[in-house]
Amino acid sequence: MTHLGFQFQGQDFVARASGALFWPVEQALIVADLHLGKSERMARRGGALLPPFETRATLERLSIDLEETRAAHLIALGDTFDDDIAAHSLASEITALCARVQVTWIAGNHDPGPADLPGQQAGELHLQGISLRHIAGESFDITGHYHPKIRIAGQRLPVFLIGRQHLILPAYGLYTGGLDWQDPVLQALVPEGRAIVTGPRALMLPLPPPAQASARRGKWR
Repeated sequence: MTHLGFQFQGQDFVARASGALFWPVEQALIVADLHLGKSERMARRGGALLPPFETRATLERLSIDLEETRAAHLIALGDTFDDDIAAHSLASEITALCARVQVTWIAGNHDPGPADLPGQQAGELHLQGISLRHIAGESFDITGHYHPKIRIAGQRLPVFLIGRQHLILPAYGLYTGGLDWQDPVLQALVPEGRAIVTGPRALMLPLPPPAQASARRGKWR
């Protein structure tokens, strides 16, 4: 996997091809929207069946990212679990994975309640003048929630969106769906800037201003 360095609000970051964000000065690995236990939750509620390995694959990828970056602080930007039942059923696995790092769990709309997990839980976190939260707000922030994607060569791929005020992470979990970067919700937050495509390798692309985006839409397909 290749990874790309960039700056946001005067800080150096590394976008990893896995969809995780590394913040060197804070020794922090930041992930969003793991949605652990999604396949279990959908099966439990009689929904469409997903491959049962999605939780295991996500946790293995997270373990690799923690080891390779040697992060001292793991920050999860909400929706770590798909629901409260998944949070409790996976508590022991998460405890083992996070045994060597400080952990901050930011509350998301899928996992707003407390769970028996290592580390601290918070509504948001403030570091170096940047707010880390689940949903984008009014100040400079790093968020998740929207699961941004971009279409390239017929594939919809998760992307980091980097604007002047907001840095939005892709969903780290598998089978999470997402919003196209041209969706009005994301266009309002990041009207122009850069996108970093994740997958086999990280690739940076400029985002055209909204007036040009619709005219160039076919180019990304």
